[in-house]
Formats: sequence, C-alpha cells, structure tokens
Amino acid sequence: MGCGSAPLVLSRRPGRAAHKTVLKTPKRQFICPVRPFVPTYWFSLQERFQDKRNGAGWPRIGPALPPMKLLVIEDEVKTLHSIRQGLEEQQWEVDVAYDGTMGYQLATRQTYALIISDIILPGMNGLDLCRHLRTAGVTSPILLLTALGTTDDKITGLDAGADDYLAKPFEFRELLARVRALTRRSGGLVYTGSALTIADLELNPDAKTVTRAGKPINLTAKEFALLDYLLRHQGRVIAKAELAEKIWDVTFDTGTNVIEVYINFLRRKIDRDFEPKLLHTQIGMGYVLKVQA
Repeated sequence: MGCGSAPLVLSRRPGRAAHKTVLKTPKRQFICPVRPFVPTYWFSLQERFQDKRNGAGWPRIGPALPPMKLLVIEDEVKTLHSIRQGLEEQQWEVDVAYDGTMGYQLATRQTYALIISDIILPGMNGLDLCRHLRTAGVTSPILLLTALGTTDDKITGLDAGADDYLAKPFEFRELLARVRALTRRSGGLVYTGSALTIADLELNPDAKTVTRAGKPINLTAKEFALLDYLLRHQGRVIAKAELAEKIWDVTFDTGTNVIEVYINFLRRKIDRDFEPKLLHTQIGMGYVLKVQA
C-alpha cells in the first residue's frame, strides 16, 4: 500500500509493544490520507495510529474537543491580559484585539461564541463596532465593557446591537457569569449543565455520552469529536477543510473521502431512526447541524 511516490514501511519503534506500530516514510512519520480505493479496515488503522504531534505514536485517549472561542477587544493592555488569562483558566479559547478596527476584521472572518468589547477604543469605538457587525450579519452575542455606567449609556449600547452591558470596575466572577449566560444563547446553542443540545439530541462532553430522544447512542472517539464540533457551531455551514483541520489535525486533501465516510457514519447513528433530521449536506460547501425549517 502506498501514498504518493514514497513507499510505506511498517516498522516498530524500539522498546514499543506491537500495538505501537506506526507508519513511516524514509523522511518522516505521517498519517497517510485515506483515498477512495483504500480498504475499509484502513479507517480503524487511521484511528489507532497517531502522528508525532498527537502523542509520539501513542493512541489518543478520547476525542480532541475543540473549545468555544471568544473575542476580547480592549485597548488597555493590563485589563486585556487579565481578562484573557481568567477566561483561558476557565478553558475558553480567546482571541484578542487592541482596537475596534482589528476587532471588526477578526469578528467578520470567523464565528465567535461571544465578543467582549470595551466602548472607548481607538480606530472604531465599541458602539460603532456593534452597529457595523450587525450590519455585516454577525450574530455572535456582544458584551460591552465600559466605565460609562448610567442607564442612558446602557440603553445606547443595547440599541447599538449589544446583548449585555457590564460597567467597570467589575469582579471577574460577574464577567464570567455573564459569559456563561450569553454563550448559552449563542447561535441557538443550548447547554444543560455541561451538555450540548439541539432538538432532542444531547451530548455531554464530560461524561462522553450522546442521547437522542432519551436513547443512548454509541459513537467512536472520532465520531464524538465530529458531533461535538458540529454542535458547538450549529446553524453554520462548516467546510471540509475546517473539519479536517479541527478534527483530524491535517491539511484537507481533495483526494480523500474520510470526512464523507464519518459524516455518513454519524448521520446513520443520530438521524436514521429519528425525526427531525439534523445533519445536512450543503453541496459544494460543507455540512451543517440544524433543525430544518
């Protein structure tokens, strides 16, 4: 069996047990992209063997769950770093911007679970940022931070398109509570404790369980990671290239059908015996998890 022009060699690392077999080429170890003509047993091999980046050949323990990403826009460096550190300690993934223009560019290029922005910013103030983002079709919830805490200031911020308003100074635990509340409503994503749900489908990232209409559904680690990512971005069409990068940690290869295979595996388990159908294919664009209107 080969991949490209370089021959594949099955080898065992010194001192490793038999199940630690890895795929090697003369130059480096790698996971060979699965191509349509490859036998079906290769999928289990690809699940079992990992690239150096994912544990030096050891099988991955459980799925790689992508964290929800937040965007924090703040020109006060000390405040920005403090907020970022606190959120990252709570297992959030955080992008930062130091002015309104940079924040606008980031917010329109990718989807965030929540945007946290100061009002007084260089380049573009927080109120104008809210208005421009809503005009551009960005639906991520926005939490405004400002020292301007009068009722009129709050009304102005909410009318500009913000979802919540937090006056400075504030305690971090209050900010965290507002983050949790806003992300529960982000894009229709619903949390039940630590669970992610859509319609009657529920995934618990901590317990690693999935149910539909109360019935348990058994998923492989990769199927679980795929469903988790789709749930965290439900309602948004996700391209194959993004799934390849986030779930398989590889650059998308147009010659592989591994994503279609796993989408079909997942659809068979979560949709075949249930209504409404949740996992949809957008031809030429990707896949979306949503309740079809």
